[in-house]
Amino acid sequence: MAAERSDREHSDLLIQGGRVVDPAQGIDTRGDLFISGGRIDWLNIQGESAVPENCRVIQAGGMVVCPGFVDLHCHLRQPGFEEKETIATGTRAAAKGGFTTVCCMPNTEPPLDTGETVAYIRGIAEREGVVRVLPVGCVTKRRAGSELADLGELSVSGVVAFSDDGSPVADSSIMRRALERGRALDLLICDHCEDLNLSGGGVMREGKVAARLGLKGIPDTAESNIVARDIELAKATGGRLHICHVSTATSVDLIRRAKGEGVPVTAEVTPHHLTLTCDIIDGRNTAAKVNPPLGTVEDIEELIVGLKEGVIDAIATDHAPHTNGDKMCGFDKAAFGISGFETALGSLMELVHRGKIELSMLVSKLTHEPASVLRRADLGTLKPGSMADVTVFDPEAEWVVNPDEFVSKGKNTPLDGRALRGRVMLTVVGGVVVYKG
Repeated sequence: MAAERSDREHSDLLIQGGRVVDPAQGIDTRGDLFISGGRIDWLNIQGESAVPENCRVIQAGGMVVCPGFVDLHCHLRQPGFEEKETIATGTRAAAKGGFTTVCCMPNTEPPLDTGETVAYIRGIAEREGVVRVLPVGCVTKRRAGSELADLGELSVSGVVAFSDDGSPVADSSIMRRALERGRALDLLICDHCEDLNLSGGGVMREGKVAARLGLKGIPDTAESNIVARDIELAKATGGRLHICHVSTATSVDLIRRAKGEGVPVTAEVTPHHLTLTCDIIDGRNTAAKVNPPLGTVEDIEELIVGLKEGVIDAIATDHAPHTNGDKMCGFDKAAFGISGFETALGSLMELVHRGKIELSMLVSKLTHEPASVLRRADLGTLKPGSMADVTVFDPEAEWVVNPDEFVSKGKNTPLDGRALRGRVMLTVVGGVVVYKG
């Protein structure tokens, strides 16, 4: 449930006896964490701590205490699509999922292609949001792909990166200029890598399942072609490239080679691309329609290898809420996207419970490493003096996904009815409790 007002005004908080996991400091041990004045005051991993006066104590035995999750990629839909989500509902859903900082994509109406629109987003987030919202500005004007936006103006307005997400930057010349300008501003260019000439009209991954269902498939080369192009442009310009929602084994290999050559490229993967395959679409399950499309078991295996090797830097939700009407229609017409904030941890913990990745690595990919992609040393750590963004979760808590209980307006999830193990119990942003389970 959401925090009560009295909780939100509480400033001093002692979280006691949890398993403290902070990859930024190389910490994974039992300890106590004290928050005061919106900052991490101290972290004690030496033994039992004395309780400071006039503070609230939370017993975290059996739970993980870690930095607040940082999401590099989400859709809050406001302005223009408030029937799908608002900054108020989206940030509350993020808090329920353990996210304390979210980067919102610019495919709104109007899109985030001017400083005025970015200021509007920041103002609403300040007034109505419960987690930190970092806007991502457009690469091109109106995301139309034909003319570069004023990236300098957007930078001054406070964007943390640029993207036309939802659409690729199809024109190679514009992508090159964007990377050059991004380098001058020292900001990321984040690309939705999709060759529209190959993917046009496709609704799921090309292969046996698509053939059996009679649905037009999207080949994996639709992604990897643009990944390869973007890498070459980043190599030529020195601009910082970030590959959004990597979904194919080929893309992982391309990024691996690029990093080996010193190309300034980072990458993210979503929880659904790490845990679901296109087989879930059998029966034309529109809740599983997503872009890029869900892949194969082999893709998942390579994505996990990419996480372990550091080829993939972060896990990002690509939270994409839709109305029921957007999804409750024929598969060809259904919208792409999954509402992902509130199921992210539970679905990802399956990888930990199955021994696919270590818990400390999962925490790193949700905290320290995405913060590093943004070059935000003040995020993703429990280091004393840093902002008190903290997530507490029970790694063993079992629960069943019920979209009717989502805080998000978007109830669109292919995990409806699925039993998960691992649940967020407390989220703190700047020393304020914004969610308690």
